[in-house]
Amino acid sequence: MKTSVRSFAFPSPLYAILDPAHCRARSPDAVLEDFLLGGARLVQLRAKEVSGAEFLELAVHAKRHSTRTGCLLIINDRVDIALAAGADGVHLGQEDLPLAAARRLMGEKIVGVSTHTPSQAREAEKGGADYIGFGPMFGTNTKETGYSPRGLEMLREVRREVALPIVAIGGITEGNATDVWKAGADAVAMISGLMDAHDAAAVVRRVLTLVQTSSASSAP
Repeated sequence: MKTSVRSFAFPSPLYAILDPAHCRARSPDAVLEDFLLGGARLVQLRAKEVSGAEFLELAVHAKRHSTRTGCLLIINDRVDIALAAGADGVHLGQEDLPLAAARRLMGEKIVGVSTHTPSQAREAEKGGADYIGFGPMFGTNTKETGYSPRGLEMLREVRREVALPIVAIGGITEGNATDVWKAGADAVAMISGLMDAHDAAAVVRRVLTLVQTSSASSAP
């Protein structure tokens, strides 16, 4: 029996990803402050290259900052870190804790799942995910997924297959974000486009303005 779709909606069309490994000479707190200053309302904390203790410390700090502006904080991969830090949710990869187990532990908190094919997207919806990540959309050097770029047409297919909110990820920039939204994504995830920017706050503002412009131009 198919699980009913939970009533989650992205608070913003931008899904900002904060990764300490890409902060260069800046602190994660400083980069997060830029995201928030620009208007980010959904941030994922990804920290694959640190210990559990360091990840938890980063998550606690991030939660303190994000709560101040009403921004949701999602923890990548680690249900234990998400719960210990009081984060708003967790995002799971295909090789992470199974969705059913994560849902039992997370309760009503947000659980997102990375998907790379229409069948994985359908399975995540059936299993009770709040949203799915889909990608990699384009070529990316930030994360090795083992999948070739999925492209806009497969995103359109996934959009037809599931009712869940979709965040598209992988090689998304200011230059192609509008095409991704128009293909069916509810939000776009950005990592390099934000982490490599001299002024991340300005990039966040421009991306949020892009979706408003896109919506206005497509209105009848």
